[in-house]
Amino acid sequence: MKLAYNVKDKPKFGQLLIFALQQLLAIMAATIAVPNIIGNGMSPAAALFGAGAGTIIYLLFTKFSSPVFLGSSFAFLGSMGAAFGGAASVSVGYAGLLIGAIFAGLVYVLIAIIVKLVGVNWINKLMPAVVIGPTVAIIGLSLAGNAIGDLQAASFATANVYLCILVGLVTLAVTMICSVYGKGFIKMIPFVMGIVAGYALAAILTVIGDATGNEALRMINFAAFENMQWIPEFSFVKAFEGFKSIDGAYIASIAVGYVPVAFVVFAEHIADHKNISSIIESDLLENPGLHRTLLGDGVGSMVGAFFGGCPNTTYGESIGCVAISGNASVVTILTTAIMAMLISFVAPFSTFLATIPRCVMGGVCMALYGFIAVSGLKMVQKVDLEDNRNLFTVSVILIAGIGGLSITVGKVTLTTIACALILGILTNVMLSGKKKSEDKE
Repeated sequence: MKLAYNVKDKPKFGQLLIFALQQLLAIMAATIAVPNIIGNGMSPAAALFGAGAGTIIYLLFTKFSSPVFLGSSFAFLGSMGAAFGGAASVSVGYAGLLIGAIFAGLVYVLIAIIVKLVGVNWINKLMPAVVIGPTVAIIGLSLAGNAIGDLQAASFATANVYLCILVGLVTLAVTMICSVYGKGFIKMIPFVMGIVAGYALAAILTVIGDATGNEALRMINFAAFENMQWIPEFSFVKAFEGFKSIDGAYIASIAVGYVPVAFVVFAEHIADHKNISSIIESDLLENPGLHRTLLGDGVGSMVGAFFGGCPNTTYGESIGCVAISGNASVVTILTTAIMAMLISFVAPFSTFLATIPRCVMGGVCMALYGFIAVSGLKMVQKVDLEDNRNLFTVSVILIAGIGGLSITVGKVTLTTIACALILGILTNVMLSGKKKSEDKE
């Protein structure tokens, strides 16, 4: 695709702030969802700060050449829950979160060292376009249920589901119209325009609902502004007391919970970077190199957990935002990271972002997740699907991914994406004895 701003381009300052806000809106919901799901007093504001700090670390390791934002990883939800479940106290649980993130980060460091020594050719041979393309598509398709679930919900359970869908579809419509028919700057901020339109409609319905006592019209929880948290509760503060009470058995259980998941997330790391590479037309696995992206992701996860408790990972939502807006400027990602860290201390604004109704984000995510899926399918366009070897490989990945195949062994879960990718690799290797047909150019 033709990019309006390439990786090294620098938008004007005023536009840069709007672009950064758009990226922040794209990653916001998922980033703060993880601490909300885990509970135990975890701070969404601290998770947002940690995501910003982790992203800056990632950008430094990748020499500011990869325009991707890092946010809270859903893959570690089970591991984080186990850290609290096996802890003698909440403070010990927080210490477990930090220890687990270190274990996960060290896995990335170890793989990075191996990649630095042996190169990335084995990655390209093991995961060619016929494998990585449908896997990227699955990343988007696997999130489809989340988007539709959000589309039908608001801040209050009493909200009418059809009104929620209406608000979400208005958000989606404004986003699409601005992207397709918009001129100049408007064309590059379709998500901001869509979210503003959706929020405005939801606010009008909520005001009417409050005035008439009609619970079905209430979309936004404005009461959240009454108890705003100005200073984020950072994880390292809560973990300080916990470190005094941990023992070897608990550390071992944390390692078992985090290390295998890190290997699973490695597969998603490859898929995400193949995807963004196709968008910016520069192979990030070669330059700056897979070892650098892994180090950035791994150390960024440690930093993110230090502040917010959540290990970070590269976000498909961020990549989708780059694809739709045509803005791959890494300065935008850096500004987004700084903005996320600053906003975590600005209670009114962070609360405003947190009160955006789920249906509004659902409308936006229909486009975001769809673009991730389509970008993967575009990779498959270059593959000769008349060759049964390729056809079987793509088929296995798509069906395993869409069908939701996952495997749980003890506390370790192979996610749908990991299972689909592993099956695709095995299928491709098993059938590689057949003479390969030349890919279509």
